[in-house]
Amino acid sequence: MRCNYCEWRCDLSAGQAGVCRMYREEQGAVKERFPMQWSACSVSRMESMPFYHAHPDSRTLTIGTYGCNFSCRYCSNAHVARRDPLEFKAEMNGMAPEELIRMALKHGCQNIVFNVNEPAMSLQSLLKLKQNADQAGLPMGCLTNAYTTEESTEILAAIFSFLNIGLKGFSAEFHRNYIGIGSIDPILRNISRLAKIRHIEVTTPVIEGVNDSELGAISEFIAGIDPDIPWHVFRLLPEHEMKSVAYPSIERINQLLQTARKKLSYVYFHNFVGSDWVNTVCPDCGTRVIERFSLGCGGDRMDKFLCKEGNQCPSCGRRIKIHGRPYQTDVKEAT
Repeated sequence: MRCNYCEWRCDLSAGQAGVCRMYREEQGAVKERFPMQWSACSVSRMESMPFYHAHPDSRTLTIGTYGCNFSCRYCSNAHVARRDPLEFKAEMNGMAPEELIRMALKHGCQNIVFNVNEPAMSLQSLLKLKQNADQAGLPMGCLTNAYTTEESTEILAAIFSFLNIGLKGFSAEFHRNYIGIGSIDPILRNISRLAKIRHIEVTTPVIEGVNDSELGAISEFIAGIDPDIPWHVFRLLPEHEMKSVAYPSIERINQLLQTARKKLSYVYFHNFVGSDWVNTVCPDCGTRVIERFSLGCGGDRMDKFLCKEGNQCPSCGRRIKIHGRPYQTDVKEAT
């Protein structure tokens, strides 16, 4: 029997657990090996995920499980993504959907984001959590690599109303040598599909000398779908097999992004302290409409939300792409 959740379409017969090692065959059906078992559960801010255009400044319950269908050589979460989940069995946090919802509400969270590993590894648990989240009025979002089948991409869309999709490069060679997959085509297909039915943002971790030459092609692809899709370019600090690789030059990568800024409305360059490229500027008149500051390594925060009526530039009235509403208690709207 073959798993249909991601494009590996692993054979689960004879007790095999597939590439991610999170599913098994049971009586002719694909079942999770570790249902409702979580590797992480904490509280954070939306901007640190990163989501810059979804539920600005909201407080979110972040969760994750184990396993991944990618083999990124630079993975920063390899300790939970690349090892056999069975190794963690003694320390897994078993929490029912009701418990997670109670925790989210107790801590004043306005939504839930799955952000540690790939959500396709735990779709059955997330479907159950979605039912409870809907009842509690908590929208769900995720970070995904989008290497899912067409069928499970629809499941992702059913669970999550906002998604940040990792588009890590644009060539088959890069994905073969650094990600461990044979084709980028399913990812591009799924980005196009999800952009039509959900709020998406795209993140590209850049490694100088490895995938920086592909930034132009990536921005061209995103612009071809919708130039208003926010694009996060991460200055990657490689881990796992690439710890010795030098950090990218901020000046050089920023220079490479100049052309992309002419094609896309919202290009951000961050993951380092003090980035000057984390604010949202009106694409039409150049007015700064959302101010943020970056503490580096996922520590971004919103400072001022200056849009009028929730999503309009205070100067020219252009509609700024915003999913949900700002949650900052002392929102500083322009008058």
